[in-house]
Amino acid sequence: MSVADKKSSRDEALERAFGAPLADLYAQVIRSGASPALTRALEVRAMLALSEEQVVRVRDRVHASMAPAGNLDELSAETLQTDVYWLDAALDGRRGYIRTLDALLAAMPPPTTRLTPLTSTLPPAQPASSAQIRPPARGR
Repeated sequence: MSVADKKSSRDEALERAFGAPLADLYAQVIRSGASPALTRALEVRAMLALSEEQVVRVRDRVHASMAPAGNLDELSAETLQTDVYWLDAALDGRRGYIRTLDALLAAMPPPTTRLTPLTSTLPPAQPASSAQIRPPARGR
C-alpha cells in the first residue's frame, strides 16, 4: 500500500488548505509544477501517516497483551517496557510531524485568496503588410 493511500489525522486540514481532495493533490505533485509548499506538505504528511501507523501498531500490541482473557504466563513486564519505549518514540515523531505540518498550513493563505496565474485574452497578432514594413531611413 502506498503512503498516499494511508490515512493521517491531518488529511482534512490539507484538503482545506490546498482546496482539493488528497488524491488530486498527489496527482499535482506527480505531474510536476506543484508549489514547493504542496510538495513539502505531502512529504510531511507521508511521514505523519507512517508514524501514526506505528502508534496504532504498538497500541494494539499492548492492548492484546493486556487483554482480560490473555494468558498470564505470556505477560512480560520487560516486553511491555519495550513497547512503552516504542510508543514514546512513535508519539514523539507524530507530534513533531503534526507541529511541522500545522505550521506550514498556518503560514498559507486561504485557497480563495491565492493568486491565480494570469492568462492572455488578446487576439492573435495579424501579420504585417508590406506597407507597414519599411526599411530604416538612411542618412543623407
